[in-house]
Amino acid sequence: MSIIAAQGLAKTFKVAAKEAGLRGTLRHFFQRQYRSVAAVKPCSFTIEPGEIVGFLGPNGAGKTTTLKMLSGLIHPTTGSVTVAGHTPFRRPKAFLKTITLIMGNKQQLIWDLPALDSFRINGAVYDIAPAELARRVTELAGMLGLDKQLTQPVRKLSLGERMKCELLAALLHHPQVLFLDEPTLGLDINAQAAVRQFLQHYNRRYGATVLLTSHYMADITALCKRVLLIHQGQLIYDGSLDGILARFAPYREVKLELNQEPSAELLAGFGQIEMQEGRSVRLIVHRDVLTPTVERLLKELPVLDLTITDPPVEQIIGNVFTQGVVQ
Repeated sequence: MSIIAAQGLAKTFKVAAKEAGLRGTLRHFFQRQYRSVAAVKPCSFTIEPGEIVGFLGPNGAGKTTTLKMLSGLIHPTTGSVTVAGHTPFRRPKAFLKTITLIMGNKQQLIWDLPALDSFRINGAVYDIAPAELARRVTELAGMLGLDKQLTQPVRKLSLGERMKCELLAALLHHPQVLFLDEPTLGLDINAQAAVRQFLQHYNRRYGATVLLTSHYMADITALCKRVLLIHQGQLIYDGSLDGILARFAPYREVKLELNQEPSAELLAGFGQIEMQEGRSVRLIVHRDVLTPTVERLLKELPVLDLTITDPPVEQIIGNVFTQGVVQ
């Protein structure tokens, strides 16, 4: 049974429309007009227990609005959704103990107090016994590489340390479903890698389901086999990450280092020549003929070194959103 199931889920906001200038201000005051903005258009999807799914889209596409509907913060305009058997916007206690929502640009820790004090507050909110709370803090702190940071005021921690503490606070009640909205926002490369490693470990250890948004494609490629793509409020793709890469990047780049400079005629039969500088060559080869082409290269040319790479994932996903549709 799916742990998350959305059917025709949509959200439309009513926004005040005001003209510029004094006349527009007076008219807005006495005769206010509104327009409707479809933040999320009807979409349907399911997520199975234990899945880590990437949720991708440009700014303003509707990712955060969708997460807020799934976590019960806002009521959908149309459609239905269940998370762990609950209707989110009703917000029963059993549901709130099942989920967590982490937003990279928000914080729940008390700024001037040590993180441990915030953890004690969360423990009381979720009815976690003091001994069990101490055990969970120790366990999660070990997974996150936290120690003395827990006794320092939050304002004295680095951004990466604060984000780790935010994760710890949000996971003390061992939620089944994690909604993560830009959890590595603003972190350096090492801190991003640490958060990704922790999420992988947590998912394996507790079987948690994760729906993750991120503008850092390294988060998605490291954690997610499946992605949802949303563009202008509309869900345009639901499938494997490899599938979208294969569809929008049918070519691969083959870099060669030869022991002598080749002629253009000699290289012509192996693919499109993207670059040739002396003995260094870069070819564009279609995925369908990549294996036989590489075999021929190694057999027919004096190859010293050969490297095969994909186009950058950011470029591929960007192309999808530029088109606005997956065909």
